[in-house]
Amino acid sequence: MSTPNPLTTLPTGQALAPIAIARQAILDEGRNVFGYELFDRSVVSNEHTASSDAQLLFNVLSLSDSEALPGKKTIFINCTHDSLAGGHLDLVAPDRVVLEIPPLPISKADQIPDYLPSLQEIQRRGFRMAFNYSILTRSYESWLPLASFIKFDLSILKPDAVGSFIKLAQAKSQARLIAEKVETLKQYELVAGLGIKLFQGYWFAQPVMVEGQTIRPAQATILQLINLVRKQASTNEIEEVLKRDPTLSFNLLRFINSAGFGMRTEVTSFKHAVMLLGLNRLFKWAALLMTTSRSGDTPPAVGTTAVIRGRLMELLATEILSVDDCDNAFVVGIFSLLDTMLGIPMEQALATVMLPASVTDALLHKTGPLAPFLELTIACETGDDVAFANAANTLGLNSNQINWAHLQALAWAETLTQVD
Repeated sequence: MSTPNPLTTLPTGQALAPIAIARQAILDEGRNVFGYELFDRSVVSNEHTASSDAQLLFNVLSLSDSEALPGKKTIFINCTHDSLAGGHLDLVAPDRVVLEIPPLPISKADQIPDYLPSLQEIQRRGFRMAFNYSILTRSYESWLPLASFIKFDLSILKPDAVGSFIKLAQAKSQARLIAEKVETLKQYELVAGLGIKLFQGYWFAQPVMVEGQTIRPAQATILQLINLVRKQASTNEIEEVLKRDPTLSFNLLRFINSAGFGMRTEVTSFKHAVMLLGLNRLFKWAALLMTTSRSGDTPPAVGTTAVIRGRLMELLATEILSVDDCDNAFVVGIFSLLDTMLGIPMEQALATVMLPASVTDALLHKTGPLAPFLELTIACETGDDVAFANAANTLGLNSNQINWAHLQALAWAETLTQVD
């Protein structure tokens, strides 16, 4: 938390182009976050240039803690063939980045062999490359051995065609296969059944309502803890709740002592935690614990996404709202996926916990001072450029300010997962 916040002024000497970074998570077969595709939302698909590719990478490196981001995660970045020769690739460790290589225009199909040496040089330098399913066609046969990843766009390919391409890829290549634009559980089950083990899309964040679903005991204890904190109960009352759930107590102390919280001394007891944090911050950390207490078949990536949303909202709010409102912004981000985490409708989920009106208004009605922060935070994960622009304008934030907060939130979430 000691990272300086340039929401009002960027570090001296930086003159970055006003791009807007968006991300999409890529999940593994355990539905944990494997990596992220980062892209410039201001560039129309297939119209990015060598210059825009370089600007995106410069923004990522300049506005993030390069040691923490991407950390254990793999970062996918779109490239043009012209940008592959750019010096900006010398700035990043090859093992941390996958370059997404587009097919050539049909008018240049006869030049496919001419581009092979430059792609081989990129591989020699240690970069991995991802291609779309066109790499499996006869025209690109010479490129296929260079593929570390092959992506299948479910918004373009019909279900029967997807199966044929996947079988072809499994027969002809050792590349890892990624299904992208996976927006429904049905699509996920289809491609998973065909042997795909990496998935890109938003199906995992959609709430799955189970009839008769009840809140699990660990989740109920966290909600009870939050309610006691909101009532400003005594330390003894709060500690009594935690004594009934040793696992929860351990997790609370583990998270408070993790690198992401920046505590200067080790917290060894719950009373110590309350003394150091105070009830306001304890409210925030209790909300964070909900992300580790998953219900049923909820993907682990849901908790990761909730943590990123919470931290991103908190950072965006830092120089606009009061300290208490920043804590509430964090809780809004965490609880924006509460229905998915609990498997019950949002209104029912929020009825179990005492929350400030500003938090409830943002989550249920998309109103109040925190609503634009939530809208902007969700837009950072999607292609909704209109929502992104509207929320940014409402808050008076520019792309560099949002990019900084976005990348810091990704890095912060990574420090938390490192304690698992």
